[in-house]
Amino acid sequence: MPARRGRVKLAARCRVATEAPAFGMAVFAVILLNAALMGVETYSGLAREYRPVLEAAEDTCLLVFTLEMLLRIGAHADRPKAFFRDPWNLFDLAVVASAFLPLVRENATLLRLLRLARVLRSARFLPHLRILLIAVGRSLPGTASFLFVGALVLYVYAMVGWVCFAESDPQHYGSLGRAALTLFLLTTLDGLTDAVRAGLQISRLSILYYASYALLASFVLVNVLIGVVLNSLDEAREIEAEADRAPGPAPSPAKGPVASPGAGGPDLPDAGDVRERIATARRALDEIEASLAAGERPPARQLEASHPGP
Repeated sequence: MPARRGRVKLAARCRVATEAPAFGMAVFAVILLNAALMGVETYSGLAREYRPVLEAAEDTCLLVFTLEMLLRIGAHADRPKAFFRDPWNLFDLAVVASAFLPLVRENATLLRLLRLARVLRSARFLPHLRILLIAVGRSLPGTASFLFVGALVLYVYAMVGWVCFAESDPQHYGSLGRAALTLFLLTTLDGLTDAVRAGLQISRLSILYYASYALLASFVLVNVLIGVVLNSLDEAREIEAEADRAPGPAPSPAKGPVASPGAGGPDLPDAGDVRERIATARRALDEIEASLAAGERPPARQLEASHPGP
């Protein structure tokens, strides 16, 4: 069909452009320029003096991002569903398209946040950063379980601290909220020495309270969280490796059969022919096995069938 062939040609041309290393480097440079412009705008004096230049540069960045998105969409003209199956494509499309919404352009705060989201698009061009972001997303279920256990431990120790130290140290343990805040800050081990000294003035048994909390909250739970993140990081690396090994788009039928490597090599056999040869060989081997089990010599035709020719 002419329309189908036209989409295939368009996708092939756009794919050549988007897969070029120079294209990725240029878009990455524009993303960095967009981040630098946002930093310059935080200085009120420079923003007022160079406002026309900054606005022109912002419009230029938006134009480049729009052209990039059109090229990426065009690269999937022959398989549009594949474009929407990629989360990065959806994220880029949402960030770029939202800049053209009237409500967004009129809201300066929302527009700045969306411009800040463009900086996250640099992960597409930095494989290691992309792996880290995927790992963070994969670790969310495990992190939620960790937060629940951590909140439970914090609540129990906060209640014990309120019971034991509320009257002697109301500034830190006067209520459940103050006790929880104090213990949360002690998780980083910052100020633990002063807390232990204050606790020893109240009771010598307070050393057991602080020592057990420090071991459980600062060492055991933190190491569990590190394990969850490292496991998610390994899964993210496997996902990226599988994505790199994924085959590209199927060649157009008009190009004919694929030839084997090397100049002048023969065409690869048809898959149906290969399956038929394998089935014939299996049947022959079954007959040979049955003949050997019966103590008979297998016929010569069975031996030949078990070794099909190329």
